[in-house]
Amino acid sequence: MTNRRVLISGAGVAGPALAFWLCRHGFTPTVVERAPEPRDGGYAVDFRGASLRVLDRMGLLAQVEAAATRMGEVTYVDGDDRPLAVTPASFQSGELEILRGDLTRILFDATKDDVEYVFGDAITGILDHRDGVTVTFERGEPREFDLVVGADGLHSAVRSLVFGDESWYRRDLGYYVSICTVPNHLGLDHAGRFHNEPNRTAGVYSARDNAEAKALFWFGADSLDYDHRDVGQQRRIVEEKFAGVGWETAELLSAMREAPDFYFDSASQIVLDTYSRGRVALVGDAAYCASPLSGMGTSLAIVGAYVLAGELAAGDHVSAFRAYESEMRGFVDACQKLAQGNGKWFVPPTRGWIRLRNLNYKLLPYLPWRKVIEELPLKAGNAITLKEYAGAPA
Repeated sequence: MTNRRVLISGAGVAGPALAFWLCRHGFTPTVVERAPEPRDGGYAVDFRGASLRVLDRMGLLAQVEAAATRMGEVTYVDGDDRPLAVTPASFQSGELEILRGDLTRILFDATKDDVEYVFGDAITGILDHRDGVTVTFERGEPREFDLVVGADGLHSAVRSLVFGDESWYRRDLGYYVSICTVPNHLGLDHAGRFHNEPNRTAGVYSARDNAEAKALFWFGADSLDYDHRDVGQQRRIVEEKFAGVGWETAELLSAMREAPDFYFDSASQIVLDTYSRGRVALVGDAAYCASPLSGMGTSLAIVGAYVLAGELAAGDHVSAFRAYESEMRGFVDACQKLAQGNGKWFVPPTRGWIRLRNLNYKLLPYLPWRKVIEELPLKAGNAITLKEYAGAPA
């Protein structure tokens, strides 16, 4: 087998999942990650359709199910915490939901004995030549690899180095989100409570069997100019946007200031004409971020890793990258389409929109199209037929 040495940038979800399958197919993957260790915390992520079948083929489905959030209803409330509308669990958590940090740990534990992980470093240069790729790093010495895969998220450094500036491929949807771990001061039991004011949503839901909670802050805005590595600046943006918002927002903002796992980013999609160039490919959010509004990012990452590794095992990298894109393109399109129009329902722009949204949720159990609405994400999650690759269990 050729092209055995594969460098993967990113130890989130797509990177370790790809490393898992590459090892299964006889490759020698190395994963480089800027963070000093696997990242904990983060928001809840969903699995639907094909991604569940991939987890099963990995032998990890039982572990993920054991760590599932088992999230129930989410209640929308007014400033005095009075219920206005309720959404069922299926609207929030797909077929299976787990905290991103828990999923990252499961994937790392499943690969750490067979994969070289390099934490606390990052790629600074990629030189693609006929026989391989020379890679330079912030800290480590230059190394040679046969292939490089960017699994480093929305702000992929690999994509910027090889494909060009992020702004060429990023499509902002007009919303921003911040999520962090906070005390479960409301005593929520596998449930969430959200509060809306025009163009802003503040909320909290219980996590890890109610031992903690996740605070979330969504707001609508045109493109903001900020440093995606400057956490202090991002916290200030959230505080400014939610200053004066009622309900429990002040308490949540106070807890946010001390949260160890603060996350902030735009709701954006990545749209590329191709997922590879030369000996470099992209997977997960780096290649086809669908945005948090779709609820399909993790499914795309897990399925994309499975397909990319399987195609590499089946042939040379040129034909493999082409087949990988062909297999994934329809799935990506279906998942990205889910995000379109979701923003106004989750972050209503006016008080009139808030009332309309709440009325729809109240009437939903009686509406004939409820089943259609609930099945849309599942349909997207099944918008790919998984091939059976040699060396991978069916």
